[in-house]
Amino acid sequence: MWVLTIFEKDTYRMFQFDTKEEAEKALKATDKPAIISYTTLTLAA
Repeated sequence: MWVLTIFEKDTYRMFQFDTKEEAEKALKATDKPAIISYTTLTLAA
């Protein structure tokens, strides 16, 4: 699973993607500081 973490003024948001390509597309679409990372863990809601 690929994770996009977007950093905002006082918080952050995380989004999960099945492929690196999807995560990179979302990363390019944001104008805020952000990173993508890979993990084998799953995010719980």
